[in-house]
Amino acid sequence: MYFDTHAHLDDKAFDEDREAVIERILQAGVELVLDPGCDVQSSRKAAQIAESHEQIWFATGIHPEELADFTEDGLEQVFALAEKPKCAAIGEIGLDYYWDDSHKEEQKQLFHAQLSFARERDLPVIVHDREAHGDCLAIVKQYPGIRGVFHCYSGSAEMAEELLKMGWYLGFDGPVTYKNARKALEVLSVCPAERILIETDSPYLAPVPMRGKRNDPGNLPYICARVAEVKGLTKEEAARITLENGRALFRIGA
Repeated sequence: MYFDTHAHLDDKAFDEDREAVIERILQAGVELVLDPGCDVQSSRKAAQIAESHEQIWFATGIHPEELADFTEDGLEQVFALAEKPKCAAIGEIGLDYYWDDSHKEEQKQLFHAQLSFARERDLPVIVHDREAHGDCLAIVKQYPGIRGVFHCYSGSAEMAEELLKMGWYLGFDGPVTYKNARKALEVLSVCPAERILIETDSPYLAPVPMRGKRNDPGNLPYICARVAEVKGLTKEEAARITLENGRALFRIGA
């Protein structure tokens, strides 16, 4: 059984067949899914989906790409959702300098605010880090009590080792199946099995052989198989270990 620790089932790409997708992924052996919010609306929608499906949990947060629409009231609404019983984390939060490197300080302030809230509520976090590796690492170091996952990890092996020493998990997605995945595979090779999470980031980043199509959690076995190959595990062992890792980080009981 598998745990997809990062799938945007709330995304509009699933509006026409969401229930059919959820039924299908159960048949594919996906036991748990965590749906992270990116703003008020998506966090609220993720919460509603989680409340309607036993195997789905959610996270609430404001993604750095949503900075333009950020308001203090919106942040309070996002934080209010953390009171719901199926909220497993604060996320997806972090820094993204790929799309916008002109508002770095504003992104950092938003990141700090959400990390502070997670620390106060003793919740794990889901970090989005794109082209902002140094700043993301420097900021999370200021919150030594927080644990979480660097989703779709894209930093160096050296940075990964620092995060691992601090107790963080690393998320691996479809790109580990791509031909040009040298950097991701290098990181995967140094990451202990007990710190690996597997994710689809649905509807994005579909793995080979589904690359270019809409992604969904039913494709998680392809990612798991690649992780198993690199780590010298059977696919069943990798599925069990990553399921246990996700349960432990997000405090979802057996």
